[in-house]
Amino acid sequence: MWWIAGKNMKRNAFTLIELLVVISVLGVLVAVLLPNLIGVRARARDSARKNDLRQLKAAIRMYYNDFQSYPPDDDNGNIVACGVDGSLTCPNEDDGFALGSNVYMKEMIPNNEFDYVQMSGGEDFLLSTVLENASDSDITASVEHCNVPAPVASTYYICAD
Repeated sequence: MWWIAGKNMKRNAFTLIELLVVISVLGVLVAVLLPNLIGVRARARDSARKNDLRQLKAAIRMYYNDFQSYPPDDDNGNIVACGVDGSLTCPNEDDGFALGSNVYMKEMIPNNEFDYVQMSGGEDFLLSTVLENASDSDITASVEHCNVPAPVASTYYICAD
């Protein structure tokens, strides 16, 4: 009688085929979603870099309002307009962008994260930073907006307008 009862019992288990199908579907989902999730952090860092450059642009424009010229640069892409007499590179010893008692930016981004070039005798400037996401659409738009003659790959630009 036990052999007859075994045939009528319902099994509560998955077959090997069902398990393989579920595993393969999960594998495809992971393969599709994982690259997008990895790129999220890089895009967030790029967004922070672009925002830092916009803030620096505002500080440089305040400097222009005070001196009717954008600050000079050195050969290394640094702003030279900090300290008591404006002869120090920015950020200065207080980690800011300040000339004498005029504070343009209390906490400035480090020099190694951007390049600055004064252009047209102080009437224009060009800020640039390298982004991790080379396919960022803002890169192309910034090159066109600032009319950069020889753009560098993966570089985002901000100009005086």
